Amino acid sequence: MTTSTSTTTASASVASSVRPAVRTRGASPATLVGLEIRKSLSTRSGRTLALASALLAPATAAVLALTSDDDLGSAAGPIGALGLVTVLVLLSLGVLSTAGEWTHRTVQTTFLVVPQRGRVVAAKAVAVALLGAGLAAVGTAATAGVLAVAPGGDMAWSGVPQAFGVVVAAGAAFAVIGAGVGAAVANSPAALTGLYLTVLGVMPVLRLAQPGVAEKLDPADAVLGLALGHGGTTPVLVLTGWVVVSLAAGAVVTRRRAVA
Repeated sequence: MTTSTSTTTASASVASSVRPAVRTRGASPATLVGLEIRKSLSTRSGRTLALASALLAPATAAVLALTSDDDLGSAAGPIGALGLVTVLVLLSLGVLSTAGEWTHRTVQTTFLVVPQRGRVVAAKAVAVALLGAGLAAVGTAATAGVLAVAPGGDMAWSGVPQAFGVVVAAGAAFAVIGAGVGAAVANSPAALTGLYLTVLGVMPVLRLAQPGVAEKLDPADAVLGLALGHGGTTPVLVLTGWVVVSLAAGAVVTRRRAVA
């Protein structure tokens, strides 16, 4: 009887010391990135912007090819210029991925599921970078296809690979810039207005008044310079600076902002 009691007590002690495994880690980074991609494309505005970024440049190229009698020369020029249209649209996609959550109050649910705000910001940045690069690649490839079959499309294609790569990289960069600014401002209309006013309003005026200063600040001019093969280290640093500063600002403000 005593032996049986001791055995039972020992078994109970061993059983109590073996605790069930508890999952302390959250979703993997890949899962979070996939979730953010689906969220960006789950709204009507997100799908519209994605469609516009992929189709606007080739549609413009088709109109220009059918209505213009001028020889376009090298295909790298139109691809770089129309690629800039694509990346400017992708700014909006980035803004809505972050500021849209604060505007529509869905950020409360997001931070309840993933309390680590830094992980959320990082996942959104990677997600919009992948979306931006993919949509820019689709739009640029379609633009090149339109130029190839356009009437009188006998043009040089020597600089096209570089222009293509620049537009794809700029698509990722501009989407991340939009996400960083959106996270910092936390208001979609304000972030969109401020970004487009700066890039399309302030920078052109600055380029006329202070060309040397604008060269070191203008992201759109940096994209065009790199796409046309005229850039060097400065345009790369300009785009990198915009990405780093906007993303850092978004991450810092997001960490400190109260969720009402």
